[in-house]
Amino acid sequence: MNIRFYNARILSMVDSEEVYMGELHVQDNIITYVGDGNSAPKAAFDREIDCEGNVLMPGLKNCHTHSGMTAFRSLADDLNLQDWLNNEIFPREAKMSGEDCYWLTKLAILEYLASGVTAIEDMYLTPETIADACQEMGMRCELVSGLNKFGPTLEVLENRYLGLNGKYPLVGFKMGVHAEYTCDKELLEKVSELVHKYKTPLYVHMSETKTEVDECIGRYGMTPVAFFDSLGLFDFGGVIYHGVWTTPEDWEIMKKRGIMVVTNPGSNCKLASGIAPIADYIREGITVAIGTDGPSSNNALDMFREMYLTSMLGKVREMNPLAVPATEVLKMATVNGAKTLEHSNADVLAKGKLADIIMIDLQDPAMQPVLDIPNNIVYSGGKNIVKMTMIDGRILYENGEYIGIDKQEIYDKSEAIMERLK
Repeated sequence: MNIRFYNARILSMVDSEEVYMGELHVQDNIITYVGDGNSAPKAAFDREIDCEGNVLMPGLKNCHTHSGMTAFRSLADDLNLQDWLNNEIFPREAKMSGEDCYWLTKLAILEYLASGVTAIEDMYLTPETIADACQEMGMRCELVSGLNKFGPTLEVLENRYLGLNGKYPLVGFKMGVHAEYTCDKELLEKVSELVHKYKTPLYVHMSETKTEVDECIGRYGMTPVAFFDSLGLFDFGGVIYHGVWTTPEDWEIMKKRGIMVVTNPGSNCKLASGIAPIADYIREGITVAIGTDGPSSNNALDMFREMYLTSMLGKVREMNPLAVPATEVLKMATVNGAKTLEHSNADVLAKGKLADIIMIDLQDPAMQPVLDIPNNIVYSGGKNIVKMTMIDGRILYENGEYIGIDKQEIYDKSEAIMERLK
């Protein structure tokens, strides 16, 4: 389908390019033109959309989530991480089926689409059914292995890595483990062999709490970052989720190995895990992206709230209002997110890039007056300002409506699952 967007404010996220008035063309799933319109090629379009001065920008990337945990939203709140996991979450997850994960992921996707998310990094129980849900609903997704000492086997991990990469156009699979504290050393050594076999980065929850770091030091005499590095797990780079309690020595390893951080400020606040050293990461040149974490530890899947918290908490931690500016945070949620996903073809609005685009409603009161659009998006924006979400050239959410999606069926199926899992 050929679509022309015109009379739009373009926030391309290309380097330091300013917001400008222009238009954008999409052919099938590719951006074929973006500019001021003066040199736009003449073409026949299936649809022409007057943006009425609203903003077109790259979609937001939710780079750490557990979508199927919609089952536990507001079910086990106000607990510390270990009690929450061991006493409330793990026992319920033991009862979940692949079909449960399928429907609960679809429920999460509804929230992603309504909040301008065009790609996710999802670590949860049954990647095969999550892949089905994402492909069917049009959500771009990188599945991440959550391997731990309770399962699955290394053989399953390798088969998923080989079988799910390339199965669907919108879905990939990343090598990963749940966390240091849920894996013994022997298991991690075998995962390292797979990392080296396929020369792939590793994805992992890491340095989320002080207790986690202290216990790892007690076991191995090293921080989690240093311990994983000693096993060769980061020899081809990697992504750590949370990264709240890292050290300057860890940062040197992270820079050397090209390790990126996905910060999850909402979840870290709710579980009182701490405030990540975002300003330090920026100063050190460590790439930071943003994720919501799961809808049980957050409880929302709202990237606008996460952007706000990333900036505000970074300023408070530094006691410096100049730390972690809005423009840097917007980059984390778009360009840097695409980098952690390895989606360099969907990072900015430019000719030849994938058409993963959102429209921001400047007529929403929170966006008025129109003085500084990037600052407004980060400091006063919310899910309510998303007017349209397009993924891979398909408009899936527009003016409060889902396109080609049976929302009520997803609600009904999810409600029945949640009742059973309580």
